[in-house]
Amino acid sequence: MGVFEVIKKRRSIRAYLEKEVEQDKLLKILEAAQAAPSANNCQEWRFVVVGDKEKRKQLSIAARGQAFVATAPIVIACCAQTDERKMTCGQVCYPIDVTIAIDHMILTATELGLGTCWIGAFYPEQVKEILDIPPHIKVVELLTLGYAQSVASNPKQRLPLNEIIFRDKWGKTCL
Repeated sequence: MGVFEVIKKRRSIRAYLEKEVEQDKLLKILEAAQAAPSANNCQEWRFVVVGDKEKRKQLSIAARGQAFVATAPIVIACCAQTDERKMTCGQVCYPIDVTIAIDHMILTATELGLGTCWIGAFYPEQVKEILDIPPHIKVVELLTLGYAQSVASNPKQRLPLNEIIFRDKWGKTCL
């Protein structure tokens, strides 16, 4: 698949088969995260790969009771070991850098025939306690990973390009 085809195919998966993720596929997905760009090449991202059934169940509770989290064969806690540095534009680096790495993992998983769902609804302190994550580490997102029970084939609704793209100045449509 080409990258554009992978982008169009990606869906958030909330129902997984009881099938393990092969180690070579998991490694490729983690290598994709490692290859992601980061501000000043600081690479502040860190990942806790969780396959233990009981820990996944606990994480589903910490994810505001989202039961499907426990059914994914893998849950990845996407974290940052950060000094809170900011870019010149004023944005803190680590949430952006970790998110780019997550997107690399999501697209690679899609290409490999796996499904993912990024989870932003969770209690970070509970996740830290479950996974023994040190207090100074930031938990940015959780990512479920596994084989989808089914994948919707219909395209997701998106705003038209002429509503989101401007040319030369705000509000001037370019298309």
